[in-house]
Amino acid sequence: KIHDIPNTAAGAAKAAVATGAFMINFHASGGGEMLRTAARAARQEAAKLGIAPPLLIGVTVLTSMSEEDLKGVGVAASPASQVLLLAKLCKDAGLDGVVASPLETPLLRQALGSEFIIVTPGVRPAGESLGDQKRVLAPAQAVQAGSDYLVIGRPITGAEKPDHALREIKMSIGG
Repeated sequence: KIHDIPNTAAGAAKAAVATGAFMINFHASGGGEMLRTAARAARQEAAKLGIAPPLLIGVTVLTSMSEEDLKGVGVAASPASQVLLLAKLCKDAGLDGVVASPLETPLLRQALGSEFIIVTPGVRPAGESLGDQKRVLAPAQAVQAGSDYLVIGRPITGAEKPDHALREIKMSIGG
């Protein structure tokens, strides 16, 4: 997750492109100038290298953050309101999409359309520990809500049989 001054963020984005990254995440709270500068640098680097640019995605509000956590860092808005504000900033800056909890996916789909990519962490199969995640849905619910990509870490990597856990998750979403 890239979050720095515009020039440094642009350099990090170019370095990520050079590795062949499929997707690059930027913290949307870095602001419009950082997002625009880094996105432009990433796309220019991809063109220079003759490769397809990676998906450029803005991280909105971490799924581990509650409304109280936001207030603790000076944000008076609800998580949903802050996610929408930052998602609009990302879209205006030319990013391809955002990272947001599955709870905000329907709101983002309605406001930003079906072409805007939504990557959703905070996805937990039924019965799994939430860990430090606070705004979560099950995999099938996240897909039904309109998520394009699911980020599912510990329920797979922490499972006794990760391959079995992954198969069960895929089956739960019809895959």
